[in-house]
Amino acid sequence: MRYLSQVFIGTGLIGLLVVPAMTQARTDEAGFQSNGTAFEPSHDSTSLNKQPALNQFSAIADLAQATQPNQADAETQVIEQRNKEIVWQSFDGWRNGTGNFFDLLAPEATWTITGTGATAGTYRKQALLDQVINPTSARLSTPIVPTVRGIWADGDMVIALWDGEATAGDGRPYRNTYTWYFRMQDGKAIEAIAFLDMQEFNDLWTRVSPRN
Repeated sequence: MRYLSQVFIGTGLIGLLVVPAMTQARTDEAGFQSNGTAFEPSHDSTSLNKQPALNQFSAIADLAQATQPNQADAETQVIEQRNKEIVWQSFDGWRNGTGNFFDLLAPEATWTITGTGATAGTYRKQALLDQVINPTSARLSTPIVPTVRGIWADGDMVIALWDGEATAGDGRPYRNTYTWYFRMQDGKAIEAIAFLDMQEFNDLWTRVSPRN
């Protein structure tokens, strides 16, 4: 009996020792899981905090690249401005009587007169002078005086809008509005397209005979 009591007592003591140990193990395990769970949001939170900063840096870099002057665009603007000035100077020389406007044309340039009539068509430079420009001047008693409304450039193309006024050989006024398009190359026009009131122009040609 004493032996059984001793066994029971010993077993009870072991149980008392084991239960706290098991309780502590479970507490440690729960703490480990709790700590692990707490760590993961902290790691994700760091990643999330970094992402807006990366996005902001990328946006700033894109903005800097977008606002940086493009070298090709700058070169195009320089060419456009130079071509505009050349055409302006040609008109100024014409208006002031100090230059021949058609010196702007390259020797092999083509000039197209739009519309219908005896002079409509495409000419080389010398043919234009011989068949259109000189015969028109011969029908006027005063030269055409240009008044430029504006000159614009787009790439190698220059557009001039201007009004011309003169006195015809019969004493009547000649007035017309022109839009000329010039394709420029190396400071010269290699191609031109002329829009004008062909009815007014044709009337001058049919009404007035050229002087010798």
